[in-house]
Formats: sequence, C-alpha cells, structure tokens
Amino acid sequence: MKPEEFHLFEPLRMLLGEVPWSFLLETLLRGVVLYAVLLLAMRLMGKRMGAQLSRNEMAALVSLAAAIGVSIQAPDRGLAPPVCVAILIVLGQRLIARQAFRSKKFEQASQDDLGIIVEDGCLNLDKMEEVVLPQERIFAQLRSEGIDQLGQVKRLYMEANGDFTLLPQDPPQPGITLIPDWDEEYIAQQPKAPGTFACLRCGNLARNTPVKPTQPCSRCQQNRWTQAVTSAPA
Repeated sequence: MKPEEFHLFEPLRMLLGEVPWSFLLETLLRGVVLYAVLLLAMRLMGKRMGAQLSRNEMAALVSLAAAIGVSIQAPDRGLAPPVCVAILIVLGQRLIARQAFRSKKFEQASQDDLGIIVEDGCLNLDKMEEVVLPQERIFAQLRSEGIDQLGQVKRLYMEANGDFTLLPQDPPQPGITLIPDWDEEYIAQQPKAPGTFACLRCGNLARNTPVKPTQPCSRCQQNRWTQAVTSAPA
C-alpha cells in the first residue's frame, strides 16, 4: 500500500486487510484442508504428540504451525508448500524417534536424560544448576504433591520432558520445611525434630546437635541452618 493510499481508521481495511470479501470463503477451505493436514501429521508422528511433548516434538509442532499459518491468511501463498513442510517434518520426526529407540546415546543426545533433583531428603545442587531450576520451584512442585518437608522425599526425578516424578521416603525422616516463610502459623504447627538441624541451602541434616551448628554444611559449605521438622502423624 502506498502512503497516499493509507487512511487512518478505515473499518473495511482494518477488518479484511487488502483482500476481497470472496477470499473469506477460500480461507475457510484453506483452514479445513490444512487442519486435516495437521491432524494427519500429528497422527503419523505417534501418540506422544497428544501427550506431554519432548523438545523434538515441540519443535515439530511449532514448525507445523508456522508453515500452516501463513498459507491460511495470505492469498498469494498456495497449499503445496505447507504440505511439503508437513511431510518433511513427519519423516524427520519418525526418523529421530526410530533412531532414539535403537540407540540410548542418541536418545540422550536428542531428548536429554532424566536427573535426580532430590536424593534422600537433600537437594542435588549441581543438577539444579545444570537445568536452571530454583529451589522455590522445587518446593512448589513438592507442595503440590502434598509434601510439607523435604525428609518425606526419597527421590524427585526431573524427566527428559520436564515432568517431575516423586518417590516418597518411607518412613519419612526429618527435613527442612517446604512452607513459605510468611506462613508462620503453619510452620509453628509442624513438629520439630529435637537435636536435628537442616541446611537451608541443600537440606542436609546435622543430627544429635543440641544447638544450631556453627560450622558450614558438609555438602554445600553454606552456614545457614534451621531446626528440622518431622511429618505430622497421619
């Protein structure tokens, strides 16, 4: 559009752009065709595309959406290019999935591997730093699972697709509270573990200690301690 042809707040131009009314009918047809192509592509890429997505699957889905979106809206774009892109994406995704099935190393390289975030009531700080996962995000995840102190956790795995898997500690051991600092009323109700303190940084326990430790934590070298809490009886 030339500058002299532009007029501010033209309702028809704002509604349709620079295409005729008849293009709306073609848009409906394009949308139906490309929606069918999208469904077929996702069906061919397997059932995982309807569940939580891995990095590769998310990239494939975004690429499909990007290829299809322009062809629905632009009258000068045909349907053949997005169909070709969809075919290439499906073939590539199936090739990656097949190779990942055959090779564990390729699977780890292309989709990453799971990691242990919490181990026997202690945070794995190295893994948290590797996956850029803050402490409060872990605590929020555990609270959503009904956990209120870290000693209730045997393992917390972060799966390759970013999901979390919790294995509870049975019986629970003392641990650092997962309750936010501002909820002092709930924290006061949590039973305290006599002579046991927990590192505020990693959750490591110092047992048989009548007073708060003055030495750094043996796991993370931080010197911030709090009295450990136990799980309330069921």
